[in-house]
Amino acid sequence: MTTQTLEQIETRVSANLFDPAHHLTEAQIGRLIDLATRAPTAYNLQNWRFVAVRSDAEKARLKDLANGQQKVADAAVTFVVFGVLPDAATLGPRLRPSVDAEIMPGGMATTWVTAAGAQYADPRASRDEAVRSASFGAAMLMQAARAMGLASGPIGGFDAAGVAAAYAASGDEVPVVLVSVGRAAPGNWPQKPRRALGEVLEIA
Repeated sequence: MTTQTLEQIETRVSANLFDPAHHLTEAQIGRLIDLATRAPTAYNLQNWRFVAVRSDAEKARLKDLANGQQKVADAAVTFVVFGVLPDAATLGPRLRPSVDAEIMPGGMATTWVTAAGAQYADPRASRDEAVRSASFGAAMLMQAARAMGLASGPIGGFDAAGVAAAYAASGDEVPVVLVSVGRAAPGNWPQKPRRALGEVLEIA
């Protein structure tokens, strides 16, 4: 890991203040999500959906659904990150490029499809995986934004049912988190101190 990457992790902040005059192009938004989807998912399910909210009208609607948080209006874009309940039927086509590239054997792909079908027959396991995948994607999105010289701010306080309705979520999509991205305005706090390693780390 490079020194620059370490510095980006050590100095990342959850921004609340954004420059409302700053905008991102569709190409920049696409690049952010291209990087976000490099995050891992179980069985390579890639079970997520990202909605990039950047028009003034959509920002206003999403701001209302996010308890009036101003950063939704001021950031260049706020991403709605959905996790998708795993569907083993979609897994075969998603593994096919890996098989074709000889990254994994075809027989292994078949085994994974069967295993995923059994594992996610449990509704709780299925929802947990949707939330986990979306969380990985959101974390990678925030790191990608930092690497591109942008600030980000995750939002957990929002009307989940309202967001699902506003962005046409299917019955298997779970709105997990919002992530505002843009150019930071002055006045954001630095990264807040973290708990001591001894409080959070156990080596077995």
